[in-house]
Parts: sequence; structure tokens; C-alpha cells
Amino acid sequence: MSLSDKLGGKAKEAAGEAIGDDQLRAEGKADQLAAKVKDAATEVIDKVKNIVQK
Repeated sequence: MSLSDKLGGKAKEAAGEAIGDDQLRAEGKADQLAAKVKDAATEVIDKVKNIVQK
């Protein structure tokens, strides 16, 4: 996921915090976590590709 996905999640979380919407805040946190997981998975895939190519 891109930086915009992370920022979108952060914005959702902040909006939920501002208006007292726990569901929106949770969605924002989940979006941020999903972005981090996708980034980590992409990094692992890239490392495996580099190992296989050697």
C-alpha cells in the first residue's frame, strides 16, 4: 500500500477521534495496519526474489 493509504487511515482515525466515532477511529487504525502489513509482505517478496535470482 502506498503512503496515501497510510495517510488515509491516519485521517480516518483523526476524524473518528474528533467526532467521537469509535468505529471510524477503528477503521483508520485497521487501514494503517493493513498498509504496514502490505509493505512488509512486499519487502519479503522482494528479498526472496533477490535470493532466488542469485
